[in-house]
Amino acid sequence: MAEFHRIAAVLLREAGIELTEGKLPLVHSRLSGRLRSLGLRRYSDYCDYIESGDGEAELLEMLSVLTTNVTRFFREPHHFEYLRKHKMPELVAALKSGGRVRVWSAGCASGEEPYTLALTFLQEMPDIARYDFRILASDIDPAILRQAAAGLYPDRSLAQVPEPQRQRYFQPVADRPGCWKVGPEMRALITFRRLNLIGDWPFTRPFDVIMCRNVVIYFGAETKAQVWSRLVEQLRPGGWLITGHSERLSDAAAAATELLYTTTYRRREASSSPKENATCH
Repeated sequence: MAEFHRIAAVLLREAGIELTEGKLPLVHSRLSGRLRSLGLRRYSDYCDYIESGDGEAELLEMLSVLTTNVTRFFREPHHFEYLRKHKMPELVAALKSGGRVRVWSAGCASGEEPYTLALTFLQEMPDIARYDFRILASDIDPAILRQAAAGLYPDRSLAQVPEPQRQRYFQPVADRPGCWKVGPEMRALITFRRLNLIGDWPFTRPFDVIMCRNVVIYFGAETKAQVWSRLVEQLRPGGWLITGHSERLSDAAAAATELLYTTTYRRREASSSPKENATCH
């Protein structure tokens, strides 16, 4: 149990995720393979290793193993449909008049969410790559980001992708039956980047839409409130924040937004917004 609390403390410090003692069996089962691969027999030795200067790479492996990455194309499809109907006309008009539009998929896991966002925008504006439009897709887990950037998915992951979009924007993998590769039109719209939501954010220009679903739910109450507030602050006035089905904004974030639809919030108009003097995306 002492080793579990050490691991829980590291996960809280590095990723903001709180582990209760009820997660002990899960932690044991997911980390047992890491101990075997390192030739370690005791969890105390594993804790010593990840807390040492030599264990930085293994710390990332531990975060990858212990963070849950469950997603699929068009998960909670009502969010994408509401976005398409009620926000995208404004964003498309802004692009066509020479404006800049930025969307952030925060906690993108294996990439289905940002690719779904790309499909949704391409549906309304097939030539969107000609305009100043980008999707930032971020996650704390470098391994899952590599998987997302590879853009390879089985048939079951694409079950909710309409057949015309599948045929146009995905390519069948010749030597892997039942596997599809994301095509270049979607790839051109997305930048994948490792980012820790409780760490520093390397950008200062605001977003028009932020989708952060089923990520903050794993944080403690104080960390949740801080992350929600930071996300809202990173929106343009009038920008949208879309959260998971069981997540609700709290405190300052709730006061700074209005609820438009199921877990879909709009930042209230204000006299100031995030500075626009630099960007990394």
